[in-house]
Amino acid sequence: MCGIVGIVARNPVNQPIYDALTVLQHRGQDAAGIVTCEGNRLSLRKDNGLVKDVFRTRHMRDLTGNMGIGHVRYPTAGTSNSEEAQPFYVNSPYGITLAHNGNLTNAAELKNELYQTGLRHMNTDSDSEVLLNILADELLRLGKQRVNHEDLFDAVARLHRRCRGAYAVVAMITGFGILAFRDPHGIRPVVFGVREDEAGPEAMVASESVALSALGFDLVRDLEPGEALFINTDGHIHTRQCTSKSILSPCIFEHVYFARPDSIIDGISVYHARLAMGEKLAAKIKRLRPDHDIDVVIPVPDSSRYAALSLAHALDVPYREGLIKNRYIGRTFIMPDQPKRKKSVRQKLNPIEMEFRGKNVMLVDDSVVRGTTSEQIIQMARDAGARKVYFASAAPPVRFPNVYGIDMATRGELVAHGRDPDQVGQAIGADWMVYQDLDDLLAAVGDGSDISRFDDSCFSGNYVTEDVDEAYFLHLEELRSDVAKAERQARKGEVMFLNNRG
Repeated sequence: MCGIVGIVARNPVNQPIYDALTVLQHRGQDAAGIVTCEGNRLSLRKDNGLVKDVFRTRHMRDLTGNMGIGHVRYPTAGTSNSEEAQPFYVNSPYGITLAHNGNLTNAAELKNELYQTGLRHMNTDSDSEVLLNILADELLRLGKQRVNHEDLFDAVARLHRRCRGAYAVVAMITGFGILAFRDPHGIRPVVFGVREDEAGPEAMVASESVALSALGFDLVRDLEPGEALFINTDGHIHTRQCTSKSILSPCIFEHVYFARPDSIIDGISVYHARLAMGEKLAAKIKRLRPDHDIDVVIPVPDSSRYAALSLAHALDVPYREGLIKNRYIGRTFIMPDQPKRKKSVRQKLNPIEMEFRGKNVMLVDDSVVRGTTSEQIIQMARDAGARKVYFASAAPPVRFPNVYGIDMATRGELVAHGRDPDQVGQAIGADWMVYQDLDDLLAAVGDGSDISRFDDSCFSGNYVTEDVDEAYFLHLEELRSDVAKAERQARKGEVMFLNNRG
């Protein structure tokens, strides 16, 4: 999962993009990058690390221009690698920079095609670089020294026909403007907004609406699935639907975990969706255990807080903040490998013993993926004196990998794959394990909206792009398993050692 932003303004955009990326930092803590444009000259800074660490005063001074794009990244495959930090750049045609949130399911096929037909060499394993080269390839075919927004939209339409998977994209055409587009299923979020400066209009695109509001932009709307948007250097916006086969199928896991609660995605309040998740889960608990003996409800901070609050209210059980979070430790879910996730849990959370001692505690988390974090938190609760520890997931069992841009492990690394809820409870050490039902999650998020289908593949195994098969799963396991990542990291270390010796 990543965060993207693009701004065309009347004044330098280096600080606004930096501020937007800090607002979107929850979407990726592995790397950050900004590229700006002044006239026909680009300035780029990107590296591994948090936004505040990647950009120093000297870097910000160099990022000149009134137009630019930015990106925060976490790796969906491979190891943490500064070479794969975004935005990416290709000089032909026109000079294009691109930042991407999502994952192409046919990246390997496209990579081979680009080399065979266009002799385009990929320097990284990132599918974002593949996407950039597909866009460049389509624009190059125009054979024009200067393009207009209709040419760009034609190129995006042809890109849609070649690319499969999830992609929310922002790209900058040097000296011309900013292009944004969304895949035909609208799996990954992207919104745009405007504000008026004394000198004229300004426009912005971003992964979440909260980035717009933080910078004083008025949200216009989400990009439709398959739609493209272009902002010229004067801040004027052009849009066009670039496919006839679009059907909105947004990722429901955005509402479960990734998005900030103060964001609005496809017209749905993340905050209200999470409150509704807690209400639905409480109703299930009442059905299963009408005479439950829960003494206190405690959330696993932060994204489960609102579900836990509404669950406690519906059960008429006290809600308490019993786990205190160290704000300076990153989100464990989006750390690049299992050892880092495991080590950080104890550093990140500390229990308030008085809220646990002698009580039957219901811990509420947004989801359970590998189970490592849950197991450690349950043990924390027992060490703090809890009599019994129950565990509730605001999401259904995660039994399948997410192939659309979330590093959700391989099948064998998912604790719920091949296990029923009771077996998961035993695996993580809970006295009772309760999951949200998928129908209830869909109702919690979708009630009141006109969305007829969500991407719920990590729960249901139904992939909306209809191109995910056993061969793809095996390919994914070669890329994403913690064993494979460790092997790649070891090989990288050997190469660095040999280079240093040489």
